[in-house]
Amino acid sequence: MTTHHTLAVPGARLHYEVRGEGPLLLVMGAPMAAAAFAPLAQALQSEYTVVTHDPRGISGSVLDDPEQDSTPELRADDVAALLDALGADSADVFGSSGGAVTGLALVARHPGRVRTLVAHEPPLLELLPDAAEQRAATEDIIATFHRDGVGAAWMKFMANAGFQVGGDEAGAPTPPPGEPSAQDLADSARFFAHELRHTTRYLPDSAALTTGPTRVVVGLGADSGSLITYGTSTALADLLGTKPVEFPGDHGGFVGRPSEFAGILRGVLTSGC
Repeated sequence: MTTHHTLAVPGARLHYEVRGEGPLLLVMGAPMAAAAFAPLAQALQSEYTVVTHDPRGISGSVLDDPEQDSTPELRADDVAALLDALGADSADVFGSSGGAVTGLALVARHPGRVRTLVAHEPPLLELLPDAAEQRAATEDIIATFHRDGVGAAWMKFMANAGFQVGGDEAGAPTPPPGEPSAQDLADSARFFAHELRHTTRYLPDSAALTTGPTRVVVGLGADSGSLITYGTSTALADLLGTKPVEFPGDHGGFVGRPSEFAGILRGVLTSGC
């Protein structure tokens, strides 16, 4: 059984979902909404109380000011407020992509609230050797969104991230099949206009991550070798003095292979090492 809730936080109303029973596990992304994590949550709900949420400004989490930027720090404060609403002093956290960056900010800003953080492929572009070039590429993607719209920005984003994109005979990228919903378009617009820059420019607090009470585990997809998040994930693991844990699939392995993914995540959370 899944229950749906709304939590008022400064500047927004967060939609979150609770399923299962057992130790508290927060599963989150950014800009991915709760719905994308439903298969993974269902695979874990027999052993955990799994909480997913829509990040502020995405899907069912509505902002007072639609022009407000979404920073990792602000999203981390939202998650801390969510823990308060659940009556929980602490929880395990799985964050993927921008959600992993949110998790890193949560550990730094709210010590002791996270028992184990599994940070799956955080796009920490500032940790890469070509950080300046990546910063420029991000600005170009954002400019493309403002000039040419969501579709063109996504194609440029995916190509820079290392995903293969289709092309015609001249090599020009073609959009993915299927028509995006109005909500998809709104969430994408928010991502490019108000979230992408802040997420990719986040610099993790290595001291807080290595000396605090939280165990931080870096997750990396087995099929992510060609992706930019392979480099950012290995760079984060190096910064922490650890080795990444391999998960099934690539950047979105939890979507395509939720049962296998849940098995690895379960093992990480229970291993304590």
